[in-house]
Amino acid sequence: MLTGPEGVGKGGFAREMALRLLASAIDGRSRMQGEIGADHRVAQLIAAGAHPDYRELVRLPRDPDKPDQDIARSIRIDQVRTLQPLFATKPALSPRRVIVIDAIDDLERPGANALLKNLEEPPVGTIFLLVSHSPGRLLPTIRSRCRQLRFDPLTNAEVSAVIRRQVPDIDPGELDALAVAADGSPGRALAYAGLSVAALDRDLAEIADTGDPGNRIRSRLARALGSKAAQPRYAVFLDRAPALIAATARHRSGPHLRDALDAYEQARALASMAPALSLVAETTVFEMAGLIARLAPGRADA
Repeated sequence: MLTGPEGVGKGGFAREMALRLLASAIDGRSRMQGEIGADHRVAQLIAAGAHPDYRELVRLPRDPDKPDQDIARSIRIDQVRTLQPLFATKPALSPRRVIVIDAIDDLERPGANALLKNLEEPPVGTIFLLVSHSPGRLLPTIRSRCRQLRFDPLTNAEVSAVIRRQVPDIDPGELDALAVAADGSPGRALAYAGLSVAALDRDLAEIADTGDPGNRIRSRLARALGSKAAQPRYAVFLDRAPALIAATARHRSGPHLRDALDAYEQARALASMAPALSLVAETTVFEMAGLIARLAPGRADA
């Protein structure tokens, strides 16, 4: 079980490890070091989705014709059941097979129960690589049957290095803002790339510092993030606003800390409800910015 914050590379590590385990098995020697080229037989089969000894369970698109839209909320039990015919036979190309589940947190409860039997009595030669962002929420019986490998958040410098490799022409100011906003998660930083996070953070910080008298910044943000075209940046706003409140709370004590924690709980609840209930984006932004304005000196009762 690969555990740690979302976006720190657990899924990528699991897929790389699966490649190396299967390549080592088929080559008859360790492939845990050095490069495995795209022309390697195992790499080609995995890339084509045709390796008989490799399976990957992830959340699937609701509409197969729109693979980048409307991803299912969970990994369904019928996806777990597709593994059973695989386990009824021996591995085809070597003595080893690998199952990656990214993330097991997304598994439906019936699917988790169905998987448990395989974890209790794993087929010979089978290795499960289970990605988990919140292992505490999993069935204790699943956790107890796995060895855990913990992934810690990266430093800002490490996050910056990842961003530079992926987006070499990024503006230095935006790079710094992304590294800070990432909170140790390169995946989050890359998801934010191109969405002017630095400008968004400046607006949120000004609201928190001044209380935004007259609602000037709040109104502008609400208009800018309320359109359908602004959905990606709106999603970033819903992520960044509670994070800013949490960061502010770390430097407070007494009644001021209580006020910040209350604002954080409300902001987190609003950020969670808004997409689930399809709340009007413009109204949600204005309300969320109001919670941030409460952080300003003398504005706890705003």
